[in-house]
Amino acid sequence: MGAELFALLAAFGWAIEAILVRKGARYASVSLAVLMSFTVTAIVLWTVNVWSFPLSLLHSPAIFYFMLSGSIQPAFVRFLHYTGIVRLGASRAGPVRGIAPLFAIVIAFLVLAERPGLSVYLGAVLCVGGIWLLSYRRRGESEWKKIDLLFPLGAALLTGISQNIRKLGLLILPNPFIAAAVTTTTSLLVFSLSLVVTRQTGTIKLDKKCLPAYGSAALISTVAQVLTFMSLSLGDVSVVVPLVNTNPLFIVILSALFLKDLEKVTGLVVTGAILMVGGVTLITYR
Repeated sequence: MGAELFALLAAFGWAIEAILVRKGARYASVSLAVLMSFTVTAIVLWTVNVWSFPLSLLHSPAIFYFMLSGSIQPAFVRFLHYTGIVRLGASRAGPVRGIAPLFAIVIAFLVLAERPGLSVYLGAVLCVGGIWLLSYRRRGESEWKKIDLLFPLGAALLTGISQNIRKLGLLILPNPFIAAAVTTTTSLLVFSLSLVVTRQTGTIKLDKKCLPAYGSAALISTVAQVLTFMSLSLGDVSVVVPLVNTNPLFIVILSALFLKDLEKVTGLVVTGAILMVGGVTLITYR
């Protein structure tokens, strides 16, 4: 149950982060949120690693996989996810991104030869079914374009690819703190370079009003990142990823509580949440 528990805690952490980003985006760009998140996570994790582990671990072949993963996620995944939150709303972007389990399970089946059992596949299908119900257009919402769905869908696909690459690295070096630090630092460098190359550095404008939300989101994402790697190091991709991606369930609940002026919860949302709970139950008690 260790891997499953860490995965669910990570899901809750990512949901809190989504709500905070939604609030902070009223005052500053999502690019600033991404940079703050990467920077805080990298500083915290490297501080922990320097004090707790021999740096000779950095010579492990697993570092290549962590760097490769970091060039994909969270470098571009988080930017796509944050952009989706701003354009679609947290209660829609989060659920749509949650389709990542299907991508991850298919890749794990083909690349890692994982065979988790029928209940896990059925649980993943229920989770995705709930996700699509949660993503249904509701009356009274602000207008959004269907093309904007590409942002969370792109994040989902890249997440599925990246999680399998991370698992390959963790099979060699099962240290979630080193893995998370290398991955996040790589993402920080890649994302910063992309801003320079595309001449988007001008979008990084600090507004003090965003600091409480973005700063808290950065700290929460640090904890969620470590929990995600801990769950991956202990469990199968096909089990862990669906559980981590139950964060839409928590996003919907938190949106109803803290984003009443921006998000709307309906019967479809409740039904989708129930399906996701059923999926989580099947996966956890496989």
